[in-house]
Amino acid sequence: MSQPDLTWNTALLYPAPDSPELEADLASFDQLAADFRAQYFEKIATLSPSDILKALSEYEAMQTRMAKPFCYSHLLFASDSGNEIHRALSQRCSELGSRLSQALLFFDLELMNLPDDLFSQVCSLPGASGYVHFLEGIRKFKPYTLQENEERLLTRKDLTGSRAFTKLFDELSASLTYQMEFEGEVKEFTGEELLSLLHHPSAEVRFNAQTCFLEKHAESGNALVFGTVFNTMALDHGQEMELRGYQSAIQPTNIGNELTDEAVEHLMQTTEANYGLAQEYFRLKAKMLGMDKIRNCDVYAPVAEAQKKYEFDEARDLTVAAYRNYDPQFGDIIKAFFDERRVDVMPRQGKSGGAFAMGISPVDPPFLLLNFTNNLRDIATIAHEAGHGLHFVLSQKQNSLNYHAPLPLAETASVFGEMLLTRMLLDTETDPEVRKSLLCAKIEDIIATTFRQTVLTRFELRLHQERQQGLLSNERISQIWLEENSKLFGDAVEMIPAYQWGWSYISHFIHSRFYCYSYTFAELLVLALYQQYRETGDAFKPGYRALLESGGALSPADTAKLAGIDIESSGFWQKGHDFLEGLIEELKAMVS
Repeated sequence: MSQPDLTWNTALLYPAPDSPELEADLASFDQLAADFRAQYFEKIATLSPSDILKALSEYEAMQTRMAKPFCYSHLLFASDSGNEIHRALSQRCSELGSRLSQALLFFDLELMNLPDDLFSQVCSLPGASGYVHFLEGIRKFKPYTLQENEERLLTRKDLTGSRAFTKLFDELSASLTYQMEFEGEVKEFTGEELLSLLHHPSAEVRFNAQTCFLEKHAESGNALVFGTVFNTMALDHGQEMELRGYQSAIQPTNIGNELTDEAVEHLMQTTEANYGLAQEYFRLKAKMLGMDKIRNCDVYAPVAEAQKKYEFDEARDLTVAAYRNYDPQFGDIIKAFFDERRVDVMPRQGKSGGAFAMGISPVDPPFLLLNFTNNLRDIATIAHEAGHGLHFVLSQKQNSLNYHAPLPLAETASVFGEMLLTRMLLDTETDPEVRKSLLCAKIEDIIATTFRQTVLTRFELRLHQERQQGLLSNERISQIWLEENSKLFGDAVEMIPAYQWGWSYISHFIHSRFYCYSYTFAELLVLALYQQYRETGDAFKPGYRALLESGGALSPADTAKLAGIDIESSGFWQKGHDFLEGLIEELKAMVS
């Protein structure tokens, strides 16, 4: 592919940020919301069940229409946050979104407070099946919801409160540049390029890369901003939880995920009880690297003398093949992302770090953002984000209110896709050193998406708990971070000095409170799904497809049952850790 083909074609949504089409849509939304409010405000409980269903249909159509320009502005901002046009459009959409939320907030509140008998009548209508889970989800927040004027006030202040600090975090993170001596000269790197050097064969390069990356965050001006953002976001969240009457900072996330606090705690405790597996692997990794003990910057070090590099075309084709081998239609869906240029591939200054998939609505195409740096893990990242994209395409059978999968299942297709890729590579690779590298990469991915995400969740919980008692210094935040990481690393891994700043760049802490445990949930679920696929073969596929197509139409437990999985069965979470133990034993045999 030529270089221009490696950026996404957002003209699939709008011709340009100054196009008449975009302006017409954005300019119409205030009136659209006002008309809807004028028609239904303080009237929902007086309507017949069929008229309430009609209002739901109108509301859903409005959500579909509004999603497109807002997501378009996010894609432009993510691709180049330094572009003034992109920044201005992003800010305009943020302010417009706040106004629309305030105007339409009444609808959720009035649906939430419908009398039980009227609510049941609405849900029993023949055309209501696509809205039942959405309605039930709203009702679960009834005990924690304020009056409309109070809710509007909270939404309005978010624009200059939490949303403003989120934007500040994103803009600062994207603007950082890094200089490090590499291959005999001082070179400039993006953050993604530096982090990719954690896979470099040289221990010195790995140490220098992680140190350079984190010490940039620790520089006085940057540290001041990151510390202020984390403190402010935790304080803002805590105050809102107190206003609403929640018992803990994580409770609203758990309610939204349709999981009890006890179920989430059990998930994390089971994972923590298996930290010894990770420590066993870290000691084995040290042996493979010829080291007495690895440092945390060595966790992803290559075990082969010559690390295999991949050009993007090869990485893309391997990903498509992995999905196609499972299901030809899946392969076609993934291939279309690249053919239609719905992927932004290479790292660059001003572009968001990491990777993400954006599903817009049931009628608009999803997009993927990558930061490809030619190593093996980047192929896994492509497979991961492509899985999200596949999930978004298949769930387009749902309406906009059920389009997005529940958070605990949002990572299912992505992690399953990684498993498909790893197995294909292992089955076709003949070089024993490359096979060993593939197995190490998969083990490290599982550790990162189960154990590490539990560490992040524990850190986040402590951050929010301690912020209730007063302002946290950066030193205290760093201390909490090191204490939680030390539980995972034990005496098997030495943490480098700069790692105390490892908390400062993780965007999930800022963008979506307590998102991280959903990775643990998804990884362990997928290991069970994949094991079932290996045991039952083609008989597994219809249920798994139904799971992906269901989007957010069912609870996590009911969605998993479509693929024959009971997440509430005793010992379910341990099965995933047992699968990991099997991979470690397989690697031990290779090393021996």
